[in-house]
Parts: sequence; C-alpha cells; structure tokens
Amino acid sequence: MNAEKHADFAVPNILKSVTTNHLKPARLGIGIVSAGKVGAVLGAALRSAGHAIVGVRAESDASAERAENLLPGIPVLPTEQIIERSELVLLAVPDDALQPVIEGIAAGGMVSPGQLFVHTSGRHGAGVFKPLTEQGAIGLAVHPAMTFTGLSLDVQRLNGASFAVTGPAPFIPIAQALVVEMGGEPVHIAEADRALYHAALAHAANHLVTIMGQSQQALASIGVEDPSHYLGPLVRAALDNALAAGETALTGPVIRGDSGTVTEHLRALREYAEQENMRDIADSYAELVKSTAKRAHNRGLLNDEQLGRVESTLTEHTSFMDTTVPAPQTRSSRHD
Repeated sequence: MNAEKHADFAVPNILKSVTTNHLKPARLGIGIVSAGKVGAVLGAALRSAGHAIVGVRAESDASAERAENLLPGIPVLPTEQIIERSELVLLAVPDDALQPVIEGIAAGGMVSPGQLFVHTSGRHGAGVFKPLTEQGAIGLAVHPAMTFTGLSLDVQRLNGASFAVTGPAPFIPIAQALVVEMGGEPVHIAEADRALYHAALAHAANHLVTIMGQSQQALASIGVEDPSHYLGPLVRAALDNALAAGETALTGPVIRGDSGTVTEHLRALREYAEQENMRDIADSYAELVKSTAKRAHNRGLLNDEQLGRVESTLTEHTSFMDTTVPAPQTRSSRHD
C-alpha cells in the first residue's frame, strides 16, 4: 500500500464514520502483531465486527495454533508485510517488548502517513508511539480490563468488559468505536495515569491469584481434599459483595477489632512457616491485616484502641518471624 493512498483513506474516512454515538468506523484492514492470547482474541472480535484481518504474526507453535483456531484462513506473515498491508496495526505484545517493537518498526521505515497503530499494553499510554507518530502515524492505547486464556470463550467475555483508551483527543473516538464494536465499554484514561491504572488492575487481579494459591496451599496442608471447591462459594460471595458495596462489605476479625483471633491466626501461620521453611503466607497475611486495619480506622470503623491492639499484635509477629524464620536471601546476579 503506497503512502498517498493510505493517507487518503486512513484519517478522513475513519473520522467521517465515527460519531459520538460510537457508530461503526470504516471497515479497516487490520494486521495483528502478534497472535498471543490477547492479540488473537481481539483479532477474532474485530473480524466478527466486519473488519478484514489481513495478516498475523505467529512466531511460536502455540501462537500459530492459536491463530489457526481463532483466525482461520488468515495468513501468518512477518511484521514488515503485515504493516505494509494494514490500515490499522494491532500491537499485542508484552509491555516490556512494546518499545523495542515500535523502535524497530520506525527504524525500518515501514510507516505510512495516517496509518493507525493500536497497542494493548496496560502500562503504556500513547506516548510510547512517538517514534511512529513522528513519521505521520496515529497511535492509540486500547487495553482490555480482562484476563485471557487465548480460547474462543474469551471473545464472549469481552461483552461488557471495560477498555482503557488513551491517545490524542481528535482520535479517541476511533478507539472508542473499536471498543464498542468488540462489545466493550471504553473508558478514557489520561496518559499520565496509565501506570497507576495498570497497578490497580494488577493489584486486584494478579494478587488475588496469589492469595488464592496461598490459601489453597494452607488448606491442603491440613487435609482439605479440594481447597478450591471449599473456598469457591466464600470467595465468590466476598468478591460480589466487595464489587457491590466496596469496603463496607468487609467482614472478619480485623473489622471487628478481634485482635485475639488475629493473634491466633498469626501464631498458626508462624508454625506453618517454620514447618515448611517458607514465610510468604504469614508475611502476606500480616501486611494485609495492617492495611485492612488502617483503612478501617480511617473510615471510622475501628477506634484508636482497636487499631492499637491489632498493630501491637503485628509488631510481636514481625519480631518473632525475623528471629525464627529469616526471609530468604536474594540470589546474587554476579557470575563468578
């Protein structure tokens, strides 16, 4: 595709078709770099919306299989050919790989004026596209607040999911319209807020997985045969309540100011840490008790005396842990 033809198509026609009501944007030729779990799923969703997927990069066997399953009939191509064929290039690569990929595209002189580039990184905004926008491209950040398996069921999960969109104001409607076409709900996130935005999502979703793993491990150690089944109803109810009512849904010993129960919990976790020679569960529990107590106190749900008792318990616990179960030493990165 030559630059003149691309420039004539990309900006004017797309903007003519996008309205504040999120009507369909122009049907685009979209290339996907690459067919990871996110890229393949979003590509399938955009294809279902009527866009033409012109090519996909798939370097690993797993990516190639995913592309075949979710994007049947779409050619697997190198990045250069994908960019040459595309009005919109979807960069669905890991956060740390995004900058090098963009710099490589810019260095290769592959960009056409007015060509759209969209990345799916949570951490980055549109500023990461500077090497491409200096060559006349348009850069948009579109991040789905969703976890992906890389299977077809993920396409349905996009319905109602929130997407963070960031980019130059004149082109935000393009990102919003694409999100709506995939069944999502666009939410504008400022460039300067992307890191905090992504940290909030990682804290909620990724750390939840860690907490569940720790809890299941502790239950398995005392003979509970199916810890996930045992925890399932409780955790689902707690999550639903938290999403509906926020921190007013909090229950348990901390919010009751029951420092005796917290003390007994920490004692049991210390014993477990000594037996297993690992302290991560006890450390996580103590830090979350501390955070929970302080947030409850700030909201007036714990009085000063109750907070003091909880904090005293935590101080004793930390002192004991440091003398009986030392934290693991960080391995040296030096090569002798």
